Amino acid sequence: MSGLLLAHTADLGAAVLRQVRALLSDVFEGELSEHDWEHALGGVHAMRWEDGELVAHASLVQRRLVHQGRAWRAGYVEAVGVRADRRRRGHGGAVLAPLERVIREAYEMGALSAADEAVPFYRGRGWSCWRGPLSALTPSGITPTPGEAGGVFVLPVSAPLDLDGELTCDWRDGDVW
Repeated sequence: MSGLLLAHTADLGAAVLRQVRALLSDVFEGELSEHDWEHALGGVHAMRWEDGELVAHASLVQRRLVHQGRAWRAGYVEAVGVRADRRRRGHGGAVLAPLERVIREAYEMGALSAADEAVPFYRGRGWSCWRGPLSALTPSGITPTPGEAGGVFVLPVSAPLDLDGELTCDWRDGDVW
């Protein structure tokens, strides 16, 4: 298999999901938690293959983000990774581009949490860093998440975003952003 595959989690099958998880485990150097893996499932996956080997992956799931007094339908990008020996060859952009198309056609905004080394990549693709306060809607109420400052990026679609305003994500186990 070679090329790009775009498919929902339900259509991937156990063998492909094992390959995706193995790739992500390598990319994140063993730091892919069970929660991180769970966050990547249940949406659309973009995968790049070369000569039968998986070299890049990204997924898109729906989340609710609260901003300016309402809950917005957001396409949230998860589990973006390119095999170390295939970086800087356009694979990251190749898996992100179809997910950005889905965001623009199906969601009111896109969002993601970027690792420090990925910030220039997302900025270069038109993603904007959130400058305002960040928080999470937790079981005990709205909880500030100041440690995420500088790492949350958005892709505006139809939601009128004030990048200096507050942005609150829905609750999930593990890393909320």
